Amino acid sequence: MAVHTSESSAAGSAKGVGLGLALGSALAFGGSGVAAKPLIEAGLDPLHVVWLRVAGAALVMLPLALRHRALVRRRPALLVGFGLLAVAGVQACYFAAISRIPVGVALLVEYLAPALVLGWVRFVQRRPVTRAAALGVVLAAGGLACVVEVWSGLSFDAVGLLLALAAACCQVGYFVLSDQGSDAGTEAPDPLGVIAYGLLVGALVLTAVARPWTMDWSVLKGDAHMNGTPVPAAVLLAWIVLVATVLAYVTGVVSVRRLSPQVAGVVACLEAVVATVLAWVLLGEHLSAPQIIGGSVVLLGAFIAQSSAPTKGSEEPVATGGREREQLSSRGAAA
Repeated sequence: MAVHTSESSAAGSAKGVGLGLALGSALAFGGSGVAAKPLIEAGLDPLHVVWLRVAGAALVMLPLALRHRALVRRRPALLVGFGLLAVAGVQACYFAAISRIPVGVALLVEYLAPALVLGWVRFVQRRPVTRAAALGVVLAAGGLACVVEVWSGLSFDAVGLLLALAAACCQVGYFVLSDQGSDAGTEAPDPLGVIAYGLLVGALVLTAVARPWTMDWSVLKGDAHMNGTPVPAAVLLAWIVLVATVLAYVTGVVSVRRLSPQVAGVVACLEAVVATVLAWVLLGEHLSAPQIIGGSVVLLGAFIAQSSAPTKGSEEPVATGGREREQLSSRGAAA
């Protein structure tokens, strides 16, 4: 009985840490738009901002890539897939989508990813999921529709919608690939190594897409304006690289390992809420009543899905990847 209690306590602790990391990742990712928008308004092309973000993060993570160079031999497909889908794919498809359809529509379609992750787990991996987890996804998606106020600018541009859906599929790749190897114990690929090489691959792909040699580099030497307040462009770029990319990816991947792709995906919906709140505070973009209500619904959906984990040994459907969390808890934050 004492052993069972100890195991349950450890699992609960790992679950709490995983949720905290997922929330931290959503907060970090959510701050990227607030920092990037002033740079774009100052004259940088959106794709150039994306390239700076990914290339800068790749340089920061380069020492870790060298440290985990054995991953290139052991898991080359995982590294390439993470770089193409989780890094370059999401960014490139999303920015291409918003060039054709409203940002709100593109964001809503992209954040269908949690529902797509649930479909992947249920129909591809053929693993059952709880009704509570499914309800959480439905509530999160509905609340997100209110947050982005999708009804204010709906467009039926087929190419734009397909690009946004491609971004959602790439985001599914982020959650699924982040969970790869979580059941391999000590043989699991180190998350930091996967992120480091994913960023390197993403930077190479985005270099061909963004063509940074055409960028107006002088913008980075001056100030950008955040709701009328001048802020050094270099400071905003540092935030995007170090917090909104490096920290966001690290906490996000580790949270997936401790929770599961579908639950971490639902919590990641909070990124849209965080981004909207930060834009309200820092950029003066005020929230409407439907957005506030929608944000509350997203939070409720995330809570329902996260709290639906069956106990160890239960015959109930898996919703939060208990085994993966327990195996990773022994490694702590070494990832």
